[in-house]
Amino acid sequence: MNDRKTFLIFLTIFLLFYFVPFDSVRFQNAIMEAFYLTQWYAREHVILCLIPAFFIAGAISIFVSQDSVLRYLGAKANRILSYGVASVSGTILSVCSCTVLPLFAGIYKRGAGLGPATAFLYSGPAINVLAIILTARVLGIEIGLARAIGAIIFSIVIGALMAFLFRKEDSERLQEIDENPASSYHKRGLIRDAVYFGIMVALLVFLNWGRDDIPGLFSLIYSYKWYISLILVVLLAVVIVKWFEEDEIKSWTISSWEYAKMIFPLLFIGVFVAGFLLGRPEHEGVIPSRWVALLVGGNSLLSNFIASIVGAFMYFATLTEVPIVQALIGSGMGKGPALALLLSGPPLSLPSMLVIHSILGFKKTLVYVLLVIIFSTFTGFFFGMLM
Repeated sequence: MNDRKTFLIFLTIFLLFYFVPFDSVRFQNAIMEAFYLTQWYAREHVILCLIPAFFIAGAISIFVSQDSVLRYLGAKANRILSYGVASVSGTILSVCSCTVLPLFAGIYKRGAGLGPATAFLYSGPAINVLAIILTARVLGIEIGLARAIGAIIFSIVIGALMAFLFRKEDSERLQEIDENPASSYHKRGLIRDAVYFGIMVALLVFLNWGRDDIPGLFSLIYSYKWYISLILVVLLAVVIVKWFEEDEIKSWTISSWEYAKMIFPLLFIGVFVAGFLLGRPEHEGVIPSRWVALLVGGNSLLSNFIASIVGAFMYFATLTEVPIVQALIGSGMGKGPALALLLSGPPLSLPSMLVIHSILGFKKTLVYVLLVIIFSTFTGFFFGMLM
């Protein structure tokens, strides 16, 4: 480390201890909010969300044929087919912005084109059927319908724009993958692989099935989700014992662990910082919630832009965005900014940005985040005008 870097580190530490208002009650509360949010994340999302997602990502890397990924999601695949598969796959999963990351990393490193991969990255958290239904019931049919249509269009358009803007770099990446194909196992056949992945995906979905207090199919499934999950765990254990060899299980475990090492630290750092800045639902971080409510009132481009940015950086667990937006509307938030936040919030968060950066690099991550924020801003603005 040269003297300049050493000096900058010393200067940063000095300024931190000199200027940070440690005696401020708000600052102290923000620190505790950071710890509370990180603890809540560890308790609620690691075991049920991330660990199953890591194992699915590891399985994609080991057991999914690279030819299959290239055929359906590669640069040479039919555009309608590739973006359709990507968006539908994300919709079926209906996971949060962090849980989708290992799966995104898996298909991207296996040879999926940047466009379909980012369409999948957006659609997983954004096109959540239960969340959209809850949005329509709680916030009104107009916002629910606008959220559904906007999220579907966004996933395809943003993916297509990412593919176009970085077509040269992505072409070189895919060519390198094609020249250096990753090894995979091909012993079980298509049907058995489909059963194996289907069980894991279903387990991820049911373990994270959100609560819906309004009577109906979704609430009925929620009542039985642990029984369904237990059955799926037993089925998965039987499949692994019957169909897998020891070296396959070892390779699968190692691959899953590699994704965990890459993603875990960045997620926890991001969640901690997000908790410090914005706090938990119904709790405040260092940024007062009244500032947010004040800035997102009305339907100006600025209010929609701020709502999009707040949504992009705040962490939303599945379904929590609806009561948060409901509370903000009660504090004066306009319907346009509410939609903008719903379109930018679930698919993005500060933790997810850190992980996406580690996978795509700074430039692609910046463009992806900006596209989500810009599209959300203008969609919210025009929706607010119509309302």
